[in-house]
Amino acid sequence: MRRRWWAGALVGAGLLAVRLARPWQERWGATDDEVRARLPGDELLAEPASQITRAITIAAPPERVWPWIVQLGADRGGFYSYDWLENLFGLGIHSADRIVPEWQERTVGDLVAAESSGKGGWYVVDVHPQLALVMQVANVAAGRPARRDEPPGWEFQWTFALRRALDGTTRLLVRERVAFDNPLMRLAMAPIGPVSFVMTRRMLHGIKRRAER
Repeated sequence: MRRRWWAGALVGAGLLAVRLARPWQERWGATDDEVRARLPGDELLAEPASQITRAITIAAPPERVWPWIVQLGADRGGFYSYDWLENLFGLGIHSADRIVPEWQERTVGDLVAAESSGKGGWYVVDVHPQLALVMQVANVAAGRPARRDEPPGWEFQWTFALRRALDGTTRLLVRERVAFDNPLMRLAMAPIGPVSFVMTRRMLHGIKRRAER
C-alpha cells in the first residue's frame, strides 16, 4: 500500500511540474507584446487553433539572420538543433555551419523537407525575405498542406518572423499554430509539446550563434 502511495505521489508531482512549466515553455523568451502580436500568415490557419510563440535576441541585423532561416530543411541546412537526436529516428539531418548561396531562395509551394528522403515536411505558404517564412505541415501525396478534416486530423503552421530592433539587433520569433479535428488527436499529440520546446530552444540558440559569428 505504501509503495502504491509513493508511486501515485510521484506521478502526481510529475504531472503538476509539467503543468506549471507549460506556460513558460510555450512562450520561452517572448514578451507579452510578442505573444499577442499578429504575425505574417496567422490568418492562413483558421480558428480554433492553439498558438505558441518563442523568441530570442540576436546581436545581428535581420539581413544576417535571414540566410540561416531560408536554408532550413533536411535537404538544405538542417534545423540547427540536436542533429544526433533527430537522426536517432533516421531523419538524416546535418545542420550547416555556413551560408550556401544555392539555398537562398524560397517560394510559395516549396517543400521544406523534414527528413533527407523528402517524404514529409512543410510547404511554404508565405514568404517575405528578411521578414518572415511561413510553412504548414505537408500532405505530400496531395501536393498541398494537410487539413484538419482529413487523416490524421490536424494542421500545423510554423512561422519564423524577424523584427529589427532600434539598437540594430534582431528579435527572432518562432510561432507554432496547431488545430485538431477531434479531442483524441489533441490528446495523442500532447507529449510532443515538451519535445518541441527542447528542439526549438536549441534551434534558436543555434541560429543566434551562427548569425552572430
